[in-house]
Amino acid sequence: MTPLRRYQGSALLVSMVFVIIFSALAVGIAAIADANVQIASNQHKGNCAFNNAESGLHVQRYWLSRVMMLSSTPPSTYFDTIVASVQGDLQANNISNVSLSGSGSIPPVDLDAALGHSFEGRIYIDSGRPNVLEVYSTGGFAGMTRTIKVELDVRPYEHPIFDFGMATRGPVNFLGNPTFTGVTANWEADIYVESASSTTAVLVTGNTNFDGDVSIANSFANVDFQGDVLIAGDQGQTAIDNHVTIGVPPVAFPVPDTQHFLQYATGQIIDDTTDTSKGMTITNALIKAGTNPTFLGSVIIQGILYIQQPNQVTFDRNVSLQGIMVANGDVNNPGTNQILVNGNFATGPYPAGAEYDAIRHEVGSSILAPGFSAHFAGNYSTISGVMAVSGVHFEGNANALIQGTIINYSDTPAVVEGNATLNFDRVNSTKVPAGFDTHRVLYYNPSSYSMVF
Repeated sequence: MTPLRRYQGSALLVSMVFVIIFSALAVGIAAIADANVQIASNQHKGNCAFNNAESGLHVQRYWLSRVMMLSSTPPSTYFDTIVASVQGDLQANNISNVSLSGSGSIPPVDLDAALGHSFEGRIYIDSGRPNVLEVYSTGGFAGMTRTIKVELDVRPYEHPIFDFGMATRGPVNFLGNPTFTGVTANWEADIYVESASSTTAVLVTGNTNFDGDVSIANSFANVDFQGDVLIAGDQGQTAIDNHVTIGVPPVAFPVPDTQHFLQYATGQIIDDTTDTSKGMTITNALIKAGTNPTFLGSVIIQGILYIQQPNQVTFDRNVSLQGIMVANGDVNNPGTNQILVNGNFATGPYPAGAEYDAIRHEVGSSILAPGFSAHFAGNYSTISGVMAVSGVHFEGNANALIQGTIINYSDTPAVVEGNATLNFDRVNSTKVPAGFDTHRVLYYNPSSYSMVF
């Protein structure tokens, strides 16, 4: 057999082998393509379900962020109180497509019924962790589901009023050359003025030197700077344009719970029979209503001084407040209630001693007298917490450290006379000062975010 005849038909055989191989490859590629299409479809469905879960989570967080419970609410009833609050809020706002059952479940909610996008949710509190609300959101799409879990912590409400160094319902008059500084940052010396009944919200008769911004709620009000103006490093009209804002949203003025402190006034009772002609140290004391005492000597106040209304309390000499001064006046009807300090004034922490152990956790406040006006005729060197009064008047050329917010509940002007320098240290101040732990709200814990499959 010749070589040529020996290889006849081999080309056909090789071609057929290649056809078989390529056909197998084509089938395999087609199968892979189908699998990829299925994977992509599943990925798309999973992503849609995840996005729907995210949408549901945003809905739940929005309504839960509006929950505000009284601080007296027992932890054992947190869950029922939260559920009732959300249910009432949904009803009050005529929300019909989202509902919350008494057990904390949210039935399926259509996000896009035509395309099959939906979510459902659940809230839950474990009895072993009464201060943590668990929130679950399950998104669904085309038979695929994804679930997200986060946690919201039940914590004391931080009132926005404490975002300012001074906050006053009435206007504020600086009759001299005021200096407001922030110890660490400019915002510590921010000023808020409601000034609802006065078109002159801020009056400065001398030179102005402010670190912080000035926010005024009354959109018809203005400022009257009669001397040189320096605010946060800017001068003149530039300072006013950049750092004075008129027509800001109003800020609520929370009233402290002064009655809470009566339990600590277990020491001296000061009444008409008390000799106040000499210097004295008073410990966890109570001034009886209608006493109107005048302390002629220097006074050291240790622990709590609780003043009943009506009263006009006068300190003719120096006052060292080592604790909190509390007065139970009516913020809406202060009458003639007054605290007058004619000498120097300074505050500080509680002294050492077991008699103060029960109140050491009550920190962040110095004077809580929302139904009393306060007048300081001498120098004041330290206010180591919130001062909350109805009418405030400072005199003297003081250089004071303020570790908190000065609050004036009165519509009458807050007055600062002389060349007063107030240095605000609010970076280190207490976020929820004593007396203002009034409500509980839900704070999102970002580190708790997780996927639940």
